[in-house]
Amino acid sequence: MPTRRALVAGLAFGLAAVATPFGAFAQEKLQVVASFSILGDFARQIGGDRVSVTTLVGPDGDAHVYSPTPADAKAMAAAKLVLVNGLHFEGWLPRLVKSSGTKATMAEATKGIAPIEADDDHDDKAKGGHAHAHGHDDPHAWQSIANAKIYVANVRDALSAADPAGKASYDANATAYLAELDKLEGEVKAAIARIPADRRKAITTHDAFGYFVKAYGIDFIAPQGVSTEAEASAKDVARIIRQVKAQKIPAVFLENVTNPRLVEQIARESGAKVGGRLYSDALSSETGPAGTYIRMMKHNISEIEKALTAGPA
Repeated sequence: MPTRRALVAGLAFGLAAVATPFGAFAQEKLQVVASFSILGDFARQIGGDRVSVTTLVGPDGDAHVYSPTPADAKAMAAAKLVLVNGLHFEGWLPRLVKSSGTKATMAEATKGIAPIEADDDHDDKAKGGHAHAHGHDDPHAWQSIANAKIYVANVRDALSAADPAGKASYDANATAYLAELDKLEGEVKAAIARIPADRRKAITTHDAFGYFVKAYGIDFIAPQGVSTEAEASAKDVARIIRQVKAQKIPAVFLENVTNPRLVEQIARESGAKVGGRLYSDALSSETGPAGTYIRMMKHNISEIEKALTAGPA
């Protein structure tokens, strides 16, 4: 038989449970939508257990040509915070915002980043080609780790504004993650230094690595512009094949978000070898080689170093 003290204690706990809101026992997660997988990873790294993140353009997805779904509109409507890249990367986003009727706060992760200009040779197709929707700013700012740190700071601040009670947690997570990015940048620079200076050049499918080029000194040449919507002309491809031969460019790389046929054609007709697959605009699945931003950058620099240091062009 329970004692009188046990019965009284049990009754008191039961009354307290009824009177206390459920949130006191289980913190309701902040509903966050991220426009694409890399940004979704930043949100999870900084948000931790306090956030529930829905990513619109998922692993291996191409945000340049994405078409939102009814599920995306539902997620947007339920969100308190929406994280976007900005720099005209998500051309489909305004339509989704309007159709969803969302009241969420919109936060641009590239705020404070100095954009670099896209290659006008690909952007301004005045001679009958295709002009993409990015304007003249290259949106792939995350390819510089220094810029990734600005992304992280912007995500931290946006989460703290949306959930002030979690500020200390977001600050702590961001500080720890920024230290990881510092270490990562050191690894990338060390790998670049191991590549002979005259071999620091390669071909990629579309021009997604401009910030990487500027930060780390690898020269990437792309037959397409900064959007996968841009179509490489036969003249562009022929010019690049001549350039590969003349400059003895060691390797061409596939990308996870583009059709491999173009790069394979350039490799076949120029004699350059096909390097590994690079992750440019999207992460891999969680079980793949680039399931997080840090793993993506480690994978990319490993593939670049391996291809550009192995044997003659």
